[in-house]
Amino acid sequence: ADKKALVSYRMDKGFDAPTRVMTYRELSEAVSQAAGSFRKLGIGKGDVVGLMLPNWWEFVVSAYALARIGAVANPLMHIFRERELRFMLGFADTMAIVIPKTFRGHDFEAMLDGLKPELPKLEHIIIVDSDGERSFDRLIMNSGAAPVSAVLGTPVKPDEMAVLMYTSGTTGEPKGVMHSFNTLVACAKALGARLGHGPDVVHFGSTPFGHMTGYAAVLVQALYHGNTVVFPDVWEPKAGVGIMAREGTTHMAAATPFLADV
Repeated sequence: ADKKALVSYRMDKGFDAPTRVMTYRELSEAVSQAAGSFRKLGIGKGDVVGLMLPNWWEFVVSAYALARIGAVANPLMHIFRERELRFMLGFADTMAIVIPKTFRGHDFEAMLDGLKPELPKLEHIIIVDSDGERSFDRLIMNSGAAPVSAVLGTPVKPDEMAVLMYTSGTTGEPKGVMHSFNTLVACAKALGARLGHGPDVVHFGSTPFGHMTGYAAVLVQALYHGNTVVFPDVWEPKAGVGIMAREGTTHMAAATPFLADV
């Protein structure tokens, strides 16, 4: 329980030291609290919740909390804008979305507020790095809701939809790919077995969690095998290599441009 689960770096906080480190015990407690808070908002089995965040610890906690209460996590790339979101959130009848207030100069709060009148099913906009009424800290981590332990959770059955991941839509409208716990666990088991991952693997998560490579091949795989996952929110090669060396990275899953940069 005292092993490192997550090591989170944010460019705006400086890449010289992690912004947040969570042990498996701390992650478990955070997930329990977040699950209770999502449930308090009226989110439950089958409800779709968008996770449009960079690689921040709040993404990880939210994804596992939603799984615990049977809601469907919908990871979304943070590069999407109104055109993509109008379709994706509307098509999925998304009930809530977690966003950064701003990231890399873009105002996500203003963008979602502008879209909300077109999305009647969107009840909650939850904002990381906000100090207002809709802040992630207030609504999810400090809501006063009763925590939901694994025993008290209501996850979907192993073959029911647990994660909705959109394709890029380069040849038409994006397709909503439905993943179950079984498909995600099968991926994590197969990758870990093929690569010979033991208990001491340290994953480097530079590829976005809003993309299936980052979500399944990094985040889910690392935590499924009880490993440590280290992730910066912005890919900068020199800083990334420095983080890898500092944290003792042993594994990296990413597209070829990342390897070329390294």
